[in-house]
Amino acid sequence: MCQLLGMNCNVPTDICFSFTGFQARGGGTDVHSDGWGIAFFEGKGARLFLDPQPSHGSPVAELIRSYPIHSLNVIAHIRKATQGPVGLENTHPFIRELWGRYWIFAHNGNLADYSPDLDGSYAPVGQTDSEQAFCHLLQTLKNRFPRAMPDSSALREVLDDFAARTRRFGTFNFLLSNGDCLFAHRSTDLHYLIRQAPFAVAHLKDEDVTVDFAELTTPDDRVALIATLPLTDNEAWIPLPTGRVVCFSEGACDYGANASTGTN
Repeated sequence: MCQLLGMNCNVPTDICFSFTGFQARGGGTDVHSDGWGIAFFEGKGARLFLDPQPSHGSPVAELIRSYPIHSLNVIAHIRKATQGPVGLENTHPFIRELWGRYWIFAHNGNLADYSPDLDGSYAPVGQTDSEQAFCHLLQTLKNRFPRAMPDSSALREVLDDFAARTRRFGTFNFLLSNGDCLFAHRSTDLHYLIRQAPFAVAHLKDEDVTVDFAELTTPDDRVALIATLPLTDNEAWIPLPTGRVVCFSEGACDYGANASTGTN
């Protein structure tokens, strides 16, 4: 199946280090070679980079790896196709507008016999179950809150209910963001890590790359990373709870311990 990567911070931060390891999994150290994409929120805007080629060796991925785009919320995805052919229209993350805000969504899993009743508010462009789920999700939110965006707790309550109904069709790991916060749902595999002071050295699993974050941060910085599988081999990644939507905001989450345990 696919793999997910998300970042939520309290100050704009680049994702170059984590993306270096993540990129390798797209046809290098793993089999996810059916395309990749990444989205960065910048204020109300969003930068979206998509490529139906494997991320390992992709010139576009090399740009992202070396270009420090700073953002408070980032969602990335590498694809192992299950439904829909390999192509740009089927490459995650997907983007739509709701309540005058961009929403970004990426899914890891496979929803069998999934055919939601879409009313035309949102329609998929490609052929994936993932984009169908995203359209159905936004339609559900729009119908539940027709006038304006609610607060994050009300959003999470609806997302929890939507995830519970949708995962009956199969695996439904996903990341979703509106630029203010980042929502994560674990169906099978999804882990997180909070980096904050005192910062330490981190070493990637998929590339022999090490960074000392104490040299690159201030004591007030806080960064939450979410990944299908841990990206580093000397930090304590925590599995997200199964079957619950977790909200990340300002580099912290509403579940479990927010403190990083540092290096092992």
